[in-house]
Amino acid sequence: MSRRERAVALTCSVGGAVIVALDGTVLTVAQPRLQRELGASYAQVQWTSTGYLVAVASLLVFAGRLGDLPHGLRRGGRPVGHRRLFAVGMLGFGAASAGIGLAPGIGWVIALRVVQGVFGALAQPATLGMLRAAFPPDRLGPPLAVRTSAIALAAAAGPVAGGALVAGPGWRAVFFLNVAPALLFGLLALLLPGPGRTGPDRPPAGRLDLPGALLLALALGCAVHTLVALPEPGGGGPAAAVGALVAVAAMTGFVRHERRTGDPLLPPDVIGSAAVGSALAVLVAASAALSGTLFVVTYVLQDTLGLDPFQSALRSLPLALLMVLAAPACPVLLRRCGARRTSVAAMAALALGVLVLARASGALGLGVGFALLGAGFGTVMVAATHVVVREAAVTSAGVAGGLQQTAMNVGPVLGVAAATALRTAGGSAGLPLAVLAGVAGAGAVAGRALPGREGAGALPGRPPTAAAGAGGRAARADPARTPPAQDG
Repeated sequence: MSRRERAVALTCSVGGAVIVALDGTVLTVAQPRLQRELGASYAQVQWTSTGYLVAVASLLVFAGRLGDLPHGLRRGGRPVGHRRLFAVGMLGFGAASAGIGLAPGIGWVIALRVVQGVFGALAQPATLGMLRAAFPPDRLGPPLAVRTSAIALAAAAGPVAGGALVAGPGWRAVFFLNVAPALLFGLLALLLPGPGRTGPDRPPAGRLDLPGALLLALALGCAVHTLVALPEPGGGGPAAAVGALVAVAAMTGFVRHERRTGDPLLPPDVIGSAAVGSALAVLVAASAALSGTLFVVTYVLQDTLGLDPFQSALRSLPLALLMVLAAPACPVLLRRCGARRTSVAAMAALALGVLVLARASGALGLGVGFALLGAGFGTVMVAATHVVVREAAVTSAGVAGGLQQTAMNVGPVLGVAAATALRTAGGSAGLPLAVLAGVAGAGAVAGRALPGREGAGALPGRPPTAAAGAGGRAARADPARTPPAQDG
């Protein structure tokens, strides 16, 4: 693959990830004014976020698998590929954003947020699938680090940009902000040569498992809806209970179906990998601990310490700064220490940061706590994502990307739900932060199953000596047609 094609892959991957990250952060700032101007209830405003989350979580794995298939929904059809799927997702995301900016009422906003979630789900796995197709396994670290740093910058800039837009032109400008860049990156992926193009040299990946996709979408959608509803008074009521039962039943049916079908939605090389499972567990734990901690500490800063939103944002700046700095340093750590030691140390730093914030009240203590959070999360996000994407073959890169994105969407919902329930039960920040530190510690334990430096050069399922022979030469000659090496 040429440098130009790799540049297109990296540009689209980073741009798409930044647009989605920015959209989520600026919406939070816009919700209060949106509620007042549209005369919406609090529950309706919450659904502008819940509807999006349910749509995204339900479809991420399906979208990733669709991008992996060489002929899309039917044999002999036109290839889909990650690049084309990313283009459709970005163009649809931009169009839905424009529609929300023009929406006459809250019902239209909710419906279009769901549509925006659908297109976001199409684009997100493709951002990782394109990188896996464009870069050899041993060169994935730096592109993933660039992507993570860009997401951190977007997360830091989102509240500032959102506040300026809401205070000036109004909440509708928040959504118009997405339109031009989404269309730009969508057209770039569609019109220029780049990764994600399928061809006759690509091995067939089977048919799309629609029953499996439907069952998994139902399970994940109901699970996310239940987690979002739990913090509400009464634990979400009967709707949450029904959602939980449907999620369990659908997941049970999905597991049984996957065991029987000849073309499973989750290929064995992905779901059967202990390293991938461990990396996904680490990502869920890290994102849950981070999001839950930020939720609790925000109330501490504003209600307990009496800081206004701007002062609170200033106190948390070390978080974004250390995330930006930690991401490019992670590939060096991966080469020297391996994914196992890097991830375990990063999760330990994350847990320590939560404990420091639980006792901090001054600027120095808060700065140290937020810095540890940023350093730990920025490092583990690159390291664990690197394992997920690299361990999967190119023909399963979309599914791997979908699973990674699912973990990064489910984790925050789980963390906030747990933090809200614990804070309500305990009445203080100490209990939820102690539990969230324990969640980060559990992620460190899960990280011990990740590959270490001794796994460098070994192909999944083969001893290192096999990779050094003919298979190793084939991998170096054409890494896109062989399973990736283990992390080193």
